[in-house]
Amino acid sequence: MSAYRAQVRTELALASRQGEQLLVSLGIPLLVLTFFSLVEVVPVPTADPVDYVAPATLALAVVSTAMVSLGIGTGFDRQYGVLKRLGATPLGTGRWIAAKTTLVVLTELVQLVVLVGVAAALGWRPPVAGWPAALAGLTLGTLAFAGIGLLLAGTLPGLVTLAVTNGIYLVLLLTGGVIVPVEELPGPLATVSRLLPAAALVEVTTESLVAGGSVGTWAWVTLTAWAVAAPLAAARCFRWE
Repeated sequence: MSAYRAQVRTELALASRQGEQLLVSLGIPLLVLTFFSLVEVVPVPTADPVDYVAPATLALAVVSTAMVSLGIGTGFDRQYGVLKRLGATPLGTGRWIAAKTTLVVLTELVQLVVLVGVAAALGWRPPVAGWPAALAGLTLGTLAFAGIGLLLAGTLPGLVTLAVTNGIYLVLLLTGGVIVPVEELPGPLATVSRLLPAAALVEVTTESLVAGGSVGTWAWVTLTAWAVAAPLAAARCFRWE
């Protein structure tokens, strides 16, 4: 247990020093939240833009942390031989995975507090009854995107993981319903987007946290499928060196 606690402290210290990861994890979601809540650039299905943008940004925060930060950090740890060395220490791979998981959860809790606080200052008042479903969706989203991030990190070189992960992040940001609702996308693109975890997660968070909203069954099915398949694929394909 002491080895696990020491690794968690190390992971937190390293994360706090990586400005680019802090930008992705908190800076970009905050920028999206404030800008698109205050400036009506694209049409949204709510009277007040913040009512749609705020829950969509919670989904974006999960993608930022569980896929981008975790995937890139793990990819470089693997490339530099850190994972191989840690596996030979008393920490072991099991405690290392637990420490990484703890870092992701703690980061997401900070994101949740900060983003909800800023959204509330912008006038967001979500229905309390919608939070259990939204949190369930965020949990499934974390599993799905962590699986994707670890799959990339465990199979590709560090620099390739960096490029591919950021590329996927940009695509999901534009087509996952965060900035432009899926319904506003061209028909074929909207159909493809509904098969991906980002659009499903945004559907769950926005419809759960909008008064009178109703989450489409397709979103739960898609999100659950990714939450199961992606971690299994990562566990099967991950190479420690």
